[in-house]
Amino acid sequence: NDLVYRDQWMEAIQRLHATNNFPEFTGTLCPAPCEGSCVLAINDDPVTIKAVELSIIDKAWENGWIKPEIAEQRTDKKIAVVGSGPAGLAAAQQLARAGHDVTLFEREDRIGGLLRYGIPEFKMEKKRLDRRLEQMRSEGVIFKVNSHVGDNVSVEILKIKFDAVLLTVGVCAARDLPAEGRELNGIHQAMEFLPMQNKLCEGDSKPDNFISVEGKHVIIIGGGDTGADCLGTSNRQGCKSVY
Repeated sequence: NDLVYRDQWMEAIQRLHATNNFPEFTGTLCPAPCEGSCVLAINDDPVTIKAVELSIIDKAWENGWIKPEIAEQRTDKKIAVVGSGPAGLAAAQQLARAGHDVTLFEREDRIGGLLRYGIPEFKMEKKRLDRRLEQMRSEGVIFKVNSHVGDNVSVEILKIKFDAVLLTVGVCAARDLPAEGRELNGIHQAMEFLPMQNKLCEGDSKPDNFISVEGKHVIIIGGGDTGADCLGTSNRQGCKSVY
């Protein structure tokens, strides 16, 4: 905040990157509870740290300050990272910059995990993700899609071929409700509903099992970020009403 106040934007992005590989992700998606707790709000406006963070990284991209950071020395160590969500991406980038040979495995057909298929395009444009992936490719990270470890990729093979295996998985595992009638038709998990719409936004054709709420009344259970994503997606599909 102080560096931005002093108009020292390059120093600000360096300070931000010291603890955050992808400030454009957090600057876009964070609900910013710190702003609600900011003591300045007692008699003034709170510090809008989320907007400051996003402004820093946007200015850095606009000015060409974000470049691949290629390791000067190689360790000859091979690391497998399983899962390409924000944790996997950050870990893979740090490991590559340390000089390791990093291969990242993703079970879906595109890299990004929750960032790609869980978060709608209207909340975070995927171009923000794609430009980071290009940076990581230039830094030496190898991406393997359609690679489901434990299914079509053997865990034993990973243990043989790599010096270390890092597990960064699990956020897409849905939490169910043991409620009466849960087995009825028309009841879906958010992570069944949202990825289908995101794949359409990526240019994929509509699958036969596509979940459409066009012209329907929708009830969303859960009022957090995921519920808000389902609400926005439902409205954009043309539902009659959302509760």
